[in-house]
Amino acid sequence: MYPGKYATQHPDRAAIIMAETGETISYAELEARANRLAHLLRDHGLRRLDHFSVFMENNSRYQECSAAGERSGLYYTCVNSYLKAEELAYILNNSESKILITSADRLPVALEALTQAPNITKCLVVGGGDTPTVVNYEEAVAAYPATPIADEYQGTAMLYSSGTTGQPKGILRPLEKIGPAEPLPLLEFLSELWHYREDMIYLSPAPLYHSAPQTAVNLTIRKGGTAVIMERFDPQLFLELLGRYKITHTQLVPTMFSRMLKMPEEVRQRAVLSSLEVAIHAAAPCPVQVKEAMIDWWGPIIHEYYGATEGLGFTACNSEEWLQHKGTVGKVMLGDLHILDEDGKPCPPGVSGEIWFKTASEFSYFNNEKKTQQGRSPDGTMSTVGDVGYVDDGFLFLTDRATFMIISGGVNIYPQETENLLITHPKVMDAAVFGVPNEDLGEEVKAVVQVVDGVTADEALVTELMAFCAEHLSHQKCPRSIDFEDELPRLPTGKLYKRLLKDRYWADHTNRIL
Repeated sequence: MYPGKYATQHPDRAAIIMAETGETISYAELEARANRLAHLLRDHGLRRLDHFSVFMENNSRYQECSAAGERSGLYYTCVNSYLKAEELAYILNNSESKILITSADRLPVALEALTQAPNITKCLVVGGGDTPTVVNYEEAVAAYPATPIADEYQGTAMLYSSGTTGQPKGILRPLEKIGPAEPLPLLEFLSELWHYREDMIYLSPAPLYHSAPQTAVNLTIRKGGTAVIMERFDPQLFLELLGRYKITHTQLVPTMFSRMLKMPEEVRQRAVLSSLEVAIHAAAPCPVQVKEAMIDWWGPIIHEYYGATEGLGFTACNSEEWLQHKGTVGKVMLGDLHILDEDGKPCPPGVSGEIWFKTASEFSYFNNEKKTQQGRSPDGTMSTVGDVGYVDDGFLFLTDRATFMIISGGVNIYPQETENLLITHPKVMDAAVFGVPNEDLGEEVKAVVQVVDGVTADEALVTELMAFCAEHLSHQKCPRSIDFEDELPRLPTGKLYKRLLKDRYWADHTNRIL
């Protein structure tokens, strides 16, 4: 997130607009704010390749924290703002962060975490007052100059995996000793792929601690565009913002599509889509019916990609390609894709196996050599994050996470297909499918459902959903039982935190499948 030449060429242009408040930060302001924080970080002893962390909800100070790290040669870790104190402390310690920047809203959690994170030398609080433990952020940075630090180097984010299947892992990439204005090859590639340009207006509906919005907003600023940032996703507000700011580009996750599609027809019809040129989605598999409905509504402007935060490889497709290969996440654009069976042998076309990439971009899991090696092939030439899929006609199709494969009576069942079907039912807002204990079969298929507001979750609905699955799926893929929850533990990034649900059903079983 480096304003670069635009802070001089277009100082009054809006770099950031906060959606709910309308607060606007110009390129000149963003440059000055980032410089002040960079001076503070240097003054508190942070040198090139050191680490600091940001633990906040989306707010108007978030981007300057990233921008300061990217011009100081530092690794900055944007932490999931919904974590509990123990989880935050783990990341602060594991990342070797020296400074924590948080907000008044997240301060109670941060204070508890700090009691377990002795390496944090300073905690800065946006919108918070001074205490013996923390310092007011705005007052602290105001004491420093708005000019660049003398030793500017390119920095980058060190983000953590979401931890949906285990302990989160910090993804570290090597940093060259170059200036912050140097072009970033991946961002240049994405810029061309998604038609980013200087006068673009990007709408960001997702949490800024996640890699996808981080990258998208970063690229928008480096291209001299304007990023409209939602404090939190609201489907009706999102549709209103498209017309209000004449949005040209945006990036969403499939659950956001589903929530907009289930809004009243009159609300959907009021949306002004005329300025929208590119809508990107990723982070989780998108049910075919949902994407078909979105293309019918928005037109063939929807692009999809698949790529882990680790940067192992990258696939992508536009609407036309997807319509010809429905369900695909695209063809390989970066990396060398391999689909391997349990013995490490290549799977034939159309047969599912674990997804591996050769010639992957260099990375390691910070302070976790064991996990780094577990994700690599024995000869070190390939890497994986445990996703399962298959290739057909050169296009990749995701099946599921290997961790969530259900083995029922010796049959391998991938629950993603059942989840994708259930979420299309008009009475279902969200769904999770996973294996639970069965004395005879080892596991059986369980569905947990969140219903649409106003719908009664009762046995009649269970019967209806069971029949719906039986109509569209083979017998072994259908849930044997359905439970209801008020809300499923889905991360704001779109990923389902299924492990939390699954753990409840395996708590008393010694032969637990993880």
